[in-house]
Amino acid sequence: MTGHDDRRLAWAYLSRVAQGPHRQLAEFAVAAGPQEARAELARGRFGERLQVRAHIDTAEDDLNLVASLGGRLVTPDDDEWPTWQFLSFDGAGMPTSSDHCAPFALWVLGRGPLDTLGERAVSIVGTRAASAYGEHVTAEISGDLAVDGWTIVSGGAFGIDAAAHRAALGVGGATVAVLACGIDRAYPSGHARLLGRIKESGAVISEYAPGTTPAKHRFLARNRLVASLGSAVVVVEAGWRSGARNTAAWARKLGRPVLAVPGPVTSASSKGCHRMIREGEARLVADAHDVVAEAGVVGETDEGRPSMFRDIDALSEPALLVYEALPASGTLSPRELSERSSLPIAKVRSVLPLLELDGFVASDDTGWYRVVGM
Repeated sequence: MTGHDDRRLAWAYLSRVAQGPHRQLAEFAVAAGPQEARAELARGRFGERLQVRAHIDTAEDDLNLVASLGGRLVTPDDDEWPTWQFLSFDGAGMPTSSDHCAPFALWVLGRGPLDTLGERAVSIVGTRAASAYGEHVTAEISGDLAVDGWTIVSGGAFGIDAAAHRAALGVGGATVAVLACGIDRAYPSGHARLLGRIKESGAVISEYAPGTTPAKHRFLARNRLVASLGSAVVVVEAGWRSGARNTAAWARKLGRPVLAVPGPVTSASSKGCHRMIREGEARLVADAHDVVAEAGVVGETDEGRPSMFRDIDALSEPALLVYEALPASGTLSPRELSERSSLPIAKVRSVLPLLELDGFVASDDTGWYRVVGM
């Protein structure tokens, strides 16, 4: 099987060689194009770690393998690329030296376009060692959200992840599983059938090229994608230290509301949730209605009245500075906002689309203005 264009081959090559996030290479690839990034990588521009892998060119084989599985590679060139969700990586105040950034591309199994699946999505995560209570609450929340047209995003793991995926499937809803390995691998192996069902109504996705094995650092990197693809992150059960809390931390960095379900005070599985609620890291939720009230989009209420559920407390620091720089009435240009907020104009321009997406601001011919007077 041949016929892949040079840009797609280049994106596939970068995905294989980078094996995860790499901010400097990713930014160069978007600005100069993946082919130029490929050439510069081979010249050693992006450091020794990548240069030693630069000779690994399996792009055509990788694309052919995924196509044979009924899948595809989605890149920033494609209409279905989740542009709005990934803009948060530029607007969350992350250091430019950080490897935490949007993926180069996404390997996808499933019929649903990623942009459509992400229009109304909630990420639901929790412990692998879920209790009966945790699985029950997860099923109730996920099922109710899925019935109302929300896509359920999770990590495909045992426990809470699996309960969230199954509940969405059980009501005929859409769900997305984000893997920490190649999409040609069923991980965990016991979920091969579940992942097969997920791709029928939603998508199984990964930033890792086919054949990539799971590893601890890949799960941690995967968590940032789970957090970014939802309008909010719901933690149902989590221990004192857990991957779910890591996902919640990513959600806060990306400006997403973090929501936690309380459990019995005697339950070790809920200690992480209780701690996040107590320390103000998460808002307490008990059902799907609570989740929608925090993650809902403009124009959605039970009474049908237009409303904005987002709270400015969920905004990243740069986003909050830009929002507060806007006057109660009237408009300002990005340059004026830069001066008022003391942020570089490039940061202001990256934050404004996120604020607009969340319904806090809008623009017209004269500049940017507040939508919600909070």
